Amino acid sequence: MTITRRHLLLCTAALPLAAGAQSAWPSKPVRIVVPFPAAGTTDILARALAPEFARVFGQPFIIDNKPGAGGNNGAAEVAKSAPDGYTFLMGTVGTHAINPSMYAKMPYDHVKDFAPVTLVAGVPNVLVLNPAFAQANGIQTVADLVRVAKARPGRLNMASSGNGTSIHLAGELFKSLTGTFMLHLPYRGSGPALIDLMGGNVDLMFDNLPSSMPHIKAGKLKALAVTSSQRSAALPDLPTVAEAGGPALKDYEASSWFGLLAPAGTPADIVLRVQQETAKALALPAMKERLQAQGAIPSGMSPPEFVRFIDAETKKWAQVVKASGAKVD
Repeated sequence: MTITRRHLLLCTAALPLAAGAQSAWPSKPVRIVVPFPAAGTTDILARALAPEFARVFGQPFIIDNKPGAGGNNGAAEVAKSAPDGYTFLMGTVGTHAINPSMYAKMPYDHVKDFAPVTLVAGVPNVLVLNPAFAQANGIQTVADLVRVAKARPGRLNMASSGNGTSIHLAGELFKSLTGTFMLHLPYRGSGPALIDLMGGNVDLMFDNLPSSMPHIKAGKLKALAVTSSQRSAALPDLPTVAEAGGPALKDYEASSWFGLLAPAGTPADIVLRVQQETAKALALPAMKERLQAQGAIPSGMSPPEFVRFIDAETKKWAQVVKASGAKVD
């Protein structure tokens, strides 16, 4: 969907009001809806920012996990919330770029129903396997995985954080390019999927790097490659899928992103203040180091920049969805 001039003007109209008007908000706790369960990357980023917001604005910023339907349930709740500055969404590439093409029916309009605030961070996904599964099947590289998947069509399974998420689409793109078939097992978030993956109930997953990173370091997951076009500074020795997968995967790239959005109609000065404080928080050395160590790349872009970013991402992922053949009724 094309971003209209009116939508850009609404964002660029975000000019600070007089000091007295600014001090009126917030006068009570503010809610950040995370449309996935705790322990996933969406939740990790929201919980990293909440204490900084509370310190700056003088009110608690409460994380409210509302999982389901690939993030659509939580996003729809925010879309229908009062545009008074007391409800925000930690949106994702799924809720605001993939799902509009993936789902036959959407419970919200990802452009008209939201006021984009800022991109918080971009992250690569990482192809991770249950270590025992990898050892039993002699899988040490991406090429090994492709070989095993082709030899056992339909017998391997891949978990995701839900239908339409970047984790799901990263796997579908992999299958499409390699001509393999693996059973997709959607969960209500990365946290539950990772538990089953480490427990041996699932074979593999294209997870967001921050949520898998501690388990990779602890040896509970075997990482084969990152899904970005370049290697991650957090795991510099780990190749990209394009590097390690052979000719069929030479153009493979499927990264994720996370950003704050408010209900459409939220006062422009509040949107701008939250964006500015997010950018400041992400620039703090301790915050920057913390996120980069987990594989996240902090952003903090302005509301108009975020509007244009979402528009470009929507078009990009529509092509990926079409090429993969994935669809949710």
